[in-house]
Amino acid sequence: MYVLTLRIVALLTVCITMLFSPQAYAAESSSELVNKAGMQRMLSQRIAKAYFYLGSDISVNEAKLQLNQALERFKNNHALLKENVQDSETKDLLSFVEETFTEYRDLVNKPYTQENATRVLELSGTLLEACHSVVLNVETKSGLHVDRIVNISGKQRMLSQRVAKLYIAYQAGFRDDNTVNQLKSAIGDFESGLKTLLSEGRSNKEIEALLIKTEKEWARISPYFLKVRKGGLPLMVLTATDEITKLADRITDLYVELGPGK
Repeated sequence: MYVLTLRIVALLTVCITMLFSPQAYAAESSSELVNKAGMQRMLSQRIAKAYFYLGSDISVNEAKLQLNQALERFKNNHALLKENVQDSETKDLLSFVEETFTEYRDLVNKPYTQENATRVLELSGTLLEACHSVVLNVETKSGLHVDRIVNISGKQRMLSQRVAKLYIAYQAGFRDDNTVNQLKSAIGDFESGLKTLLSEGRSNKEIEALLIKTEKEWARISPYFLKVRKGGLPLMVLTATDEITKLADRITDLYVELGPGK
């Protein structure tokens, strides 16, 4: 009886060890890690957007709230990713993200100046690229179809905030062709992503309903993005892109809940 008990305990120990090993955890949590890594892309753009709204003295209270919340969420997500990512390449990327974010955070907490704003634009782009590389690494190493969908859906959050960032940056004085071209590119990428998600066979009824709502909201506001040179609609842009970001965030969460695909 004693020997049998020892065998049972040993078997349970092995099972528990396998269940909570890094490999098992990575397999079960890969979609959530892609989601968190993807959220960092969005936050990198949301921080800059809020900074430009503050500097333009538009919707100051909301912009200040969004800036503080985005900085805090970025820090917390980064800590989670550092804790759970296993491979050295992604860890090196996260170290670069941390260095860039530290400078970025310090800068957006300083008073708005044109010089600071120029650097904020640069850092928001650098941080976005680094965070995107982290997403791709996590997605590739998981090898799960659903993570690709989580990535695409999560990217929509970023693109809606990027559109708002570029729109308000143009109004704040960055009135050059590069800003306009980046804005047009973000618009095209969002519409391409939306088309992909609308044709995704794994979407359930709730996701489909939210995608249709997103499509309608985007169709309502997107013509004004292309009239950026006329300006005059920063509050509408802020409200609409935030709503689209919320919809994309919920859709992404629902894809995560679907679990790993094949």
